[in-house]
Amino acid sequence: MTTKKSRFTFSESVDHMVDRAFKALGTDPGVANAIKSCDAVLQIQFPVTIKNKIKVFTGWRATHSTHRLPAKGGIRFAHIVNQDEVEALAALMTYKCAIVDVPFGGSKGGLLIDPRDYSRDEMHLITRRFTRELVRKGFLSPATNVPAPDVGTGAREMAWIMDTYKQLHPEDIDYQGCVTGKPVHHGGIQGRTEATGRGVVYALREFFRHPADLKAAGIKGGLGDMRIVIQGLGNVGYHAAKLLEEEDEAKIIAIIERDGVLINDDGLSVEHVRQYMNENDGNVHGFPDASYSEDGLKALELNCDILIPAALESQITVNNAENIKANLICEAANGPVTFEADEILNKRGITILPDAYVNAGGVTVSYFEWIRNLSHIRFGRMERRYDEMRGRHVISAIEAMTGNDVPDWLEAEIVRGADELDLVRSGLDDTMRLAYQQISQAKESNKKINDFRTASYVVAVSKISRSYLDIGVY
Repeated sequence: MTTKKSRFTFSESVDHMVDRAFKALGTDPGVANAIKSCDAVLQIQFPVTIKNKIKVFTGWRATHSTHRLPAKGGIRFAHIVNQDEVEALAALMTYKCAIVDVPFGGSKGGLLIDPRDYSRDEMHLITRRFTRELVRKGFLSPATNVPAPDVGTGAREMAWIMDTYKQLHPEDIDYQGCVTGKPVHHGGIQGRTEATGRGVVYALREFFRHPADLKAAGIKGGLGDMRIVIQGLGNVGYHAAKLLEEEDEAKIIAIIERDGVLINDDGLSVEHVRQYMNENDGNVHGFPDASYSEDGLKALELNCDILIPAALESQITVNNAENIKANLICEAANGPVTFEADEILNKRGITILPDAYVNAGGVTVSYFEWIRNLSHIRFGRMERRYDEMRGRHVISAIEAMTGNDVPDWLEAEIVRGADELDLVRSGLDDTMRLAYQQISQAKESNKKINDFRTASYVVAVSKISRSYLDIGVY
């Protein structure tokens, strides 16, 4: 079979998708170009001595929009990073923040490196040097540009970045806010690690609260009746799949990873697969409770109810879009469907919940963390015991009026005050629900909009355009 190459780069693909929203809104072309254009891109090359040899590394940080500050977006360490990818992801961050009403602009960073090739100490040196370059060139601070974890990075790297910024700016009392996704004991927030995956689940749950959308997608039954294929069991995919399996009782019938795919029509144990991967260098081959195939990409075409691509961009292309059998694609990764594939899937009537909405859980909880860092107080610290006291008054009133004791389990629930994790999850759930409702309303109110991606971008560009107009950009 001949493999067709996409006619568009990643950033061009994003722009073409956004153009549909501008067309639906009748936006002036000049305004559209102003919104789509990337404000600034920094390319850095810096030397680090590794094993007594000097090695030069290349990194980027793109700031797509500063209509709101700070600009927000992750930093990925990967061997496939390039400038176009960074610009595309920065643009997605601008639209993503607007969709979920997080007051940030969009940014993204990347370092061309395979972290598996280096020791912890070597990654420590490289990360700190990369951070110094970003800070000195004005691309990292609590007020203007705030990174977060992405592919190849995590809480460890964010702690290194924060400490480096603190050393360069010891006078900045808000230094903890220069990054999000930090360890909790270094200014991080509970619930950030699983936030993107949990946001995916909250998005699906809200979709299943809309019968008309379910009917249009040809889906019958509840979320617990669904047969799900998930690509990528990294941070996002793992938490999404685990919640869907354990809390919603959905069946994860296939898990696609870099070395192949595991298939079990009766459902896979996500936790067991993850444990096996941890013990086998991230590989799934040899897992005992499933059939295995080396052709993971082909598994995207499996017969299922929901397909969740949670790996990297450009996984569903012109080469396999005609063969996708899922009723619903829920984009947990950034840009997993190319523009051409999106056109094909829309014509086939396959419903897509787009990345700019679905994986916004990470930046939402990053916003909570940033606010926590600037306010210098843990969420729930002031009101938790007060809420407990009010709960006890309620219990006393119920018992006095009824003459009966309230069951212990109910008393514990009423009396317990919300802690930080409760508040984070509540805020994330509310954010994903309200954003979906805005997207659904946009889709219903404009006859030119036939899909959720265009509706999402209509919501985003309407807000960004209004912001630009208010501050006199045009």
